[in-house]
Amino acid sequence: MSNVYNNITKLSFSEDKEYEKSLRPKLLKDYIGQERIKNNLDVFISASNLRNESIDHILLFGSPGLGKTTLAFIIANELKTNIKVTSAPMIEKNGDLIALLSNLKEKEILFIDEIHRLSPQLEEILYTAMEDYRLDIIIGSGSSAQTIQIDIPKFTLIGATTKVGSLSMSLRERFGIQFRMEFYKNSELEEILLIASKKLNKNIDSFALHEIAKRSRGTPRTALRFFKRVRDFSDVKYETFISVERVIDSFELLGIDTYGLNDLDLTILRRLVEAKGKPVGIKTLSALLHEEIETIEHLIEPYLLSTGFIEKTARGRIATQKSYEIILNSKVN
Repeated sequence: MSNVYNNITKLSFSEDKEYEKSLRPKLLKDYIGQERIKNNLDVFISASNLRNESIDHILLFGSPGLGKTTLAFIIANELKTNIKVTSAPMIEKNGDLIALLSNLKEKEILFIDEIHRLSPQLEEILYTAMEDYRLDIIIGSGSSAQTIQIDIPKFTLIGATTKVGSLSMSLRERFGIQFRMEFYKNSELEEILLIASKKLNKNIDSFALHEIAKRSRGTPRTALRFFKRVRDFSDVKYETFISVERVIDSFELLGIDTYGLNDLDLTILRRLVEAKGKPVGIKTLSALLHEEIETIEHLIEPYLLSTGFIEKTARGRIATQKSYEIILNSKVN
């Protein structure tokens, strides 16, 4: 592989995030996919606007890259209000959260990503803030401790998480609106990619769109990232449009197969196939891949499960017939 190909595949995380942000839709009507969520949100947003009040607290959960952050910004735009964005790991102390909440204005939105990572002490602060729009601040300690109550404006908390099961039930129940984000259909991803190609002024044929979409693991973020990589390969060849041949060649260089599986995925499937029907524990897979258990469970497995490559049992993971066929074909080829 030439140096030019080696160089163009190396993109900083921040640059990818800016690229992704520039392609985000601004309004609900422009958001593709998640039809049930969109239809419900349209009603809830319209009702809030009619009553001129803040919308109820919203919890968005699902695999990474499905559009939770984008949806939060759209909700703010549709409500014509400001949104303040943070993530749970950035909120370390009680004072950090109190400062965020006390500086909110009427009907503003506070978006907390990875909300499952809030400490129990921080969750306690959110309880009264979400239900009573009040902060209970404890001053002092022991027998001399005093609680000061501070009223805050009626706001909306939008929480996003990939691990909804890690949220305490007490916090989860305080979200009046809860949506599970689903994986996208290939046709929806093709629509998203077509819009991106127009915004970036890079023509692409319909067969090429289909090839990118079917390898994007049902995830818009992945589809857009793949589109940019393919565009890089096309640009360095001075091509005016992206052909299906260019897409196939690009994915071969990137090590992504027709199902969107990479070397890490195939290593998992190969290990499960070699087990010949015996369940393989998550700790065994973690040791084999040199990856954290959490990474496997929340970043790799959801797609493999949803597409029927593996099954999860109480004793571990097992390969399906679909996995046997893929691994067998890879050995033949």
